[in-house]
Amino acid sequence: MSVLQFILQNRSQVLELTLEHLWLVGCSTFLAMLVGIPLGIVIAHRPRLNPPVLTSANIIQTIPSLALFGFLLPVPWLGDRADRLAILALTLYALLPMIRNTYAGIRGVDSAVVEAGRGMGLTDRQLLFQVELPLALSVILSGVRVAVVISVGLATIAAAIGAGGLGEFIFRGLAMVDNRVILAGAIPAAVLALLADLSVGWLERRLRRQ
Repeated sequence: MSVLQFILQNRSQVLELTLEHLWLVGCSTFLAMLVGIPLGIVIAHRPRLNPPVLTSANIIQTIPSLALFGFLLPVPWLGDRADRLAILALTLYALLPMIRNTYAGIRGVDSAVVEAGRGMGLTDRQLLFQVELPLALSVILSGVRVAVVISVGLATIAAAIGAGGLGEFIFRGLAMVDNRVILAGAIPAAVLALLADLSVGWLERRLRRQ
């Protein structure tokens, strides 16, 4: 039986695990945006906070995913639900590209444009929302793009702690030494990563042209 035949025969389970995968990635990306983008804005305007924030995000990024899941397991409330634990871990991994690109986007806005805005009487809040963020949006989206692709890949490992997703097929296939089962999880995960990269990349290019 080929991989395609296996996927078609188990299409309901593949669909269910794909939706679980999307849920993990979507929640973690949304939370990372809520935390990472404001942090990037703060360190862009307060450079003294740049080293501790970026260093902390870099340290999290260097921790192996399974080790991070292990560190978070004893945490009350999180350890009781594997999906909560997985979402938090994926959120932490997605923070670095969010913070770094937001910082780069805000700092990359032409100072002459900012000064022109100040000359027109704009407040700091108005400058941020009417000048800096619109001009930095394509760079920020580039960080979102990287974070989503990272999350799609790392979400497959979340199956190791029972959080579901397409990693269920991969780990099951490894245990059974069955390439068809492994590919039934790996191929849809790769397709999701490609679709996410292409769609966010298209939006990023469109905003850059505008």
